[in-house]
Amino acid sequence: MVAPPLPGPFPGERAASAAVRAFVAQAARRGRSSSGHHNHNHVLPLTEDMARRLGREPGTQVTVRMPRPGALPVVIRTWQDETEILGAVGRVLPHVPQCLAKGPDFAIHSYVEGTALSKVCADGKPLDTLLVKALAELFARMAQVRREALPRLPASWPRNDKDSQGFLRNLAHLADRLIRQPNWHEFGGLFAALGIPEDAMLRFADRVPAMARRPYGLLHTDLHRENLILPFAAEPPLFCVDWELASYGDPLHDLAIHLVRMRYPSHQREEVIEAWAEAMRRVRPAAVNGLRKDLDHYLDFERAQSVYPDVMRAATALRDLTDEQSLEAATARVRGALETAARPLGLRTIPSEPEIGRILFRWREARTGGLGLHARIRDWDPAQGVPEHPRFPSSAVREALYAEGAAPAGRVFKGTGHLNSVVRVPGVDFPVVVRRKVANACRRERGFLSEHAVLRAIERSRVEVAAPKFLALGTSYQGEPFAIHTYEGPRDVERPPGHPVHGLLPHEADRLVDQLGALTRVNYREVDPAAGEGRFYSWLSEQLVLLVADLPQRSQQLARLLGLPDASRLSQILARHQVSERRPALLHGDLNPWNLVRRSDELALTLIDWEMAVVGDPLYDLVRHMHLTPTRPEIRDRMFQRWAERLDPEHTADWQRDWRVYRWIEIVRSAYIDLDRLVTGASLDAPNVRRAVDSYAMTLAAAVGSLGLPSRPAANPYLARALA
Repeated sequence: MVAPPLPGPFPGERAASAAVRAFVAQAARRGRSSSGHHNHNHVLPLTEDMARRLGREPGTQVTVRMPRPGALPVVIRTWQDETEILGAVGRVLPHVPQCLAKGPDFAIHSYVEGTALSKVCADGKPLDTLLVKALAELFARMAQVRREALPRLPASWPRNDKDSQGFLRNLAHLADRLIRQPNWHEFGGLFAALGIPEDAMLRFADRVPAMARRPYGLLHTDLHRENLILPFAAEPPLFCVDWELASYGDPLHDLAIHLVRMRYPSHQREEVIEAWAEAMRRVRPAAVNGLRKDLDHYLDFERAQSVYPDVMRAATALRDLTDEQSLEAATARVRGALETAARPLGLRTIPSEPEIGRILFRWREARTGGLGLHARIRDWDPAQGVPEHPRFPSSAVREALYAEGAAPAGRVFKGTGHLNSVVRVPGVDFPVVVRRKVANACRRERGFLSEHAVLRAIERSRVEVAAPKFLALGTSYQGEPFAIHTYEGPRDVERPPGHPVHGLLPHEADRLVDQLGALTRVNYREVDPAAGEGRFYSWLSEQLVLLVADLPQRSQQLARLLGLPDASRLSQILARHQVSERRPALLHGDLNPWNLVRRSDELALTLIDWEMAVVGDPLYDLVRHMHLTPTRPEIRDRMFQRWAERLDPEHTADWQRDWRVYRWIEIVRSAYIDLDRLVTGASLDAPNVRRAVDSYAMTLAAAVGSLGLPSRPAANPYLARALA
């Protein structure tokens, strides 16, 4: 005689009984198995003992669900207990699996004979029209489930059950809190190297626009072909399993997830959307409000948040796979994830496949003891003619390359031209930074001197200039160039470096002038033996004209529309001005606030990123700094006065007349470069670039006016408004 059904799951002590444990172990060994991202599912018949315990007939098929060991936290969970979800949903929707018993690491669910849709209709293949309509009816039934029928919602949920904008914003915040944050310690450095900022999802939340109001309903949130079951019986036509990620909210969210994860052929997407809308109109007409406009916002969210699980799974799979083919497959998967997420996350540029491959290689080798691919993580070839630094031997270089891939997010800085990873090396009592050029960086302004030669010359000169020490230069895996410098941020590398982004404090202004004066005592012929005295302004003008001539056609066309002259006309205008000849010196060339690192000693600032260094007029370095950095009039006057007093007269003659010429040419330069950045999107993630383009309307007006040209309204009046 079969015992009556048990009222719900076993109590904890009975679920953990030896008999149940033996059955669960048998399921793991002998049951028909399938695996998702979160659980292993084992299907097998009930033994007589288990059938009696569960109130079922012996031989009845059940599903034993067991969590995947080591599964990454990469999902948004509204409710933690799937048993509660099934109990609530089962009261209003038929054919939802029942939880028959559970323990701390397993659950036994009822099973309906059938086959997963994926087995008969793989990703990319179209669904039969009748199946599409059956799916739409399933969505419509779920949309009718009210909040009262479900478990209690988290406190973060919008109070208004029709607030679509609030629901999507909450989803973005949950993705940050439940997916990014728990994994950031392990994967943050990888994401930083790939160009995904820490606050990417929070920025997405801030950009969610106003949306139509739609009544909330029950959501499955994981409806793909593996979770849709075609039963062997005639009714129902299909049902869904794996309800652990169920939620409550805007029905459009469920439709967007379904469209992305079902991988319909492009020609069938419209049919699915129309079937969904038709089914919804019959039961909850308001659920279709704003469908065409707002569906894209949910599709963008799905594409944006998926970059985290896709990249982490690809990287994690590499831990046990050290062959080149696995690395290539992971690289392609990460590249695809970045391309999918680029627009909704606002990523202006993404790394090339070779660059992604090298980033993944370094990440993997740092976590496998450097044993994969014959320990090539530590292999490197020094640059010819660059001697070993006495404080940083070849063995230290190898250790720095090994540590690079494990640098956490707070120690990985991606700028307009370089990827910088701050690491500590055993036996070396100071942190260092491994610098690699960003492969697809688009810099219109050229560098003329070797950064390592400039830093070596400064170090040898023993002048009071706070600059990084150059330690090593060479190539590593796949011949990728790198350089290693001393790290000039806080000694506690967990703290981010500070920059004078709002302008210099008085004592910082004094110390910067002093360091510019000290640069005049560096032997610049060490780095530029051909450097001669004089004609610096003419050379500077020629470089600007060449820059304008080399701009892409789209940037040149828009420049003309906005009243900026072409290269030939610009050359004529620049030639009208001349400046006095002053004795040349080594210049930094790019003293924007992010190239100045605050320090607590008497030097006040460290000057970093010397790749734009040049030999020329010292006055230009000071004026360009004032152009790139917010400088109050009193600070400007203070710097000029100290500069004129501290430097030798051969470096300062006629500065009162000439500084305005340099300021003028920098305004004109910015008008072209910032316009090109707006057109191409290059480097817009860098904070100094972002600030420059945000004030482009003022830059353009100042440049056109200073060139003595009439302001020319754009053919499209809305273009000028957009640039403002």
